[in-house]
Amino acid sequence: VYLETYGCQMNVNDTEIAWAILQKNGYARTKELEEADVVLLVTCSVREKAEQAIWNRLQHLRALKARRPPARAPLRIGILGCMAERLKEQILHREKLVDIVAGPDAYRDLPRLLAVAESGQQAANVLLSLDETYADILPVQTSAGGTTAFVSIMRGCDNMCSYCIVPFTRGRERSRPIASILQEVRMLSDQGVKEVTLLGQNVNSFRDLSEVQFQSVAAPGLSRGFSTVYKAKQGGLRFAHLLDQVSRIDPEMRIRFTSPHPKDFPDEASVLQLIQERHNICKQLHLPAQSGSTRVLEAMRRGYTREAYLELVHHVRDSIPGVLSLSSDFIAGFCGETEEDHQQTVSLLREVRYNTGFLFAYSMREKTRAHHRLQDDVPAEVKKRRLEQLITTFREEAAGANAALVGQTQLVLVEGPSKRSASELCGRNDGNIKVIFPDAELEDAADCGAAGRAQPGDYVMVKVTSASSQTLRGVPLCRTTLSRAAASH
Repeated sequence: VYLETYGCQMNVNDTEIAWAILQKNGYARTKELEEADVVLLVTCSVREKAEQAIWNRLQHLRALKARRPPARAPLRIGILGCMAERLKEQILHREKLVDIVAGPDAYRDLPRLLAVAESGQQAANVLLSLDETYADILPVQTSAGGTTAFVSIMRGCDNMCSYCIVPFTRGRERSRPIASILQEVRMLSDQGVKEVTLLGQNVNSFRDLSEVQFQSVAAPGLSRGFSTVYKAKQGGLRFAHLLDQVSRIDPEMRIRFTSPHPKDFPDEASVLQLIQERHNICKQLHLPAQSGSTRVLEAMRRGYTREAYLELVHHVRDSIPGVLSLSSDFIAGFCGETEEDHQQTVSLLREVRYNTGFLFAYSMREKTRAHHRLQDDVPAEVKKRRLEQLITTFREEAAGANAALVGQTQLVLVEGPSKRSASELCGRNDGNIKVIFPDAELEDAADCGAAGRAQPGDYVMVKVTSASSQTLRGVPLCRTTLSRAAASH
């Protein structure tokens, strides 16, 4: 089987789950497309561009299928994930070469679907589940170097933002039992993984209902000035409890999480308190804003105003002193966005000064509320111009935020050699910013006599000498440990 992943980190994790299931059923994996008997594409539907890439890829695979020698069994092609969920009929009918279609909740069914395809029929399962979390399947890690890993803690989303296809392609929110998450993180720790990112569409509304005694716990409040389209749900162990437990497993393992929703950082924010207290929970938050205009935020059904969002940003920065890196998502040219609305987004970028940004032009998706109720009335060239302005503004501000780190020492988790030069190493600091430094002999802070080169998975203190909007460069000082670096600060 040959697996190819498109889109978000959730899809990377889904690829690992699908592969774990196929491996148990006797499949071997190949990295060479020509060797494959089965080609599976794990797809994304969030924007049209992502889907277009898949349609183009299918044309390439059509040629591969046609060239296959008669002596070999026919090549089987499968579309998995969000696009399979959204466009099942279209994929099966438009592309007769696709043999199987499996939605995000149907990966357990892959061996059966492939067996049906062996007999020459098309097979599909796009049933969405209310309880599938793949809790008992330990994903087979495929990430580079094995120093970092993603752990899925929940699936689906209940927020129903008007632009978003996710609730329709991934279904309702459901959380994995905490016990199975802790088991996976322990296993990763034993394998030497040094950084885990807890993954979900809306991680901080996590709610584990598997333990009976916690089923009647009151629902937590929302952040001040935030609202939702659904009623607050009571019961279950919450995200703060999970974060607390995960961070205790291995003091040398960094913990991150993505993507949270701003509404779920209430004022009594025990999550923020944990980030401040625990040296191994990264002081970095993803706070997706999407727009800086209250009018557009209302049309998007985000459940907050510009003012409420900014108040949360200030609250977060007050709660967690020291370096706190913020990242965000923005959409340019949403339905009805005026030039004034756009300028308000530009000014929000300037005011907050994010370190990392994910910025895209709006792409209308069928099934969403925007598709039913709103007009996609911002011309493509205007979207493009606005997106370019947002990117330029973001880069200027990020460069300024990163420049403030010049002269400081940063603890960097080494991931491997730099892409551009074999004589340099690359890693990330606590704020998830890429740091590049020379690969040199280093003292070990814990063992005065030992000198050696840093390896992937090592922590290195680096003095920052220059910065751009994307990257820091510096001089390595010594190897150390996460606990030791925290104690010396």
